[in-house]
Amino acid sequence: MPEINRFGPLDSAAISEENVIMTVDEYETIRLIDLEGFTQEECAAQMNIARSTVQGIYITARKKLAESLVNGKILLIEGGEYRLCEGTWNGCGRGCHRQRRGRGFRGG
Repeated sequence: MPEINRFGPLDSAAISEENVIMTVDEYETIRLIDLEGFTQEECAAQMNIARSTVQGIYITARKKLAESLVNGKILLIEGGEYRLCEGTWNGCGRGCHRQRRGRGFRGG
C-alpha cells in the first residue's frame, strides 16, 4: 500500500466530484515500471498477472496521472484488485517494498 494516497494542487479547494481515483494495482504498475525500471514483462511476473493485463493497467494509470497533473485534480489511490505480500518474501521479487522498507505488494 502506498504510504501517501492523496496528491493534488496545494492552492485550490478540492471538489470531490473532480477527484481522480487510481487503484492500488494501477499505482503498482507505475511504481514498478516508471520508478523501479521494470519492463512490462517483469512487472507482470512480479504482480503475477499477464503482460497484456499490465499493459492495460499501465495505460489507464498514466492517463489518470496526466488528468490529475494537467487539469489540477486531486489524485486518490484506493481500491482495485490486489493481494498484499505476506512478508515471507516467498515469490517476492526485486521490486518488493517489504524487502526494502518493510512493505510490499503482490498482484493477483
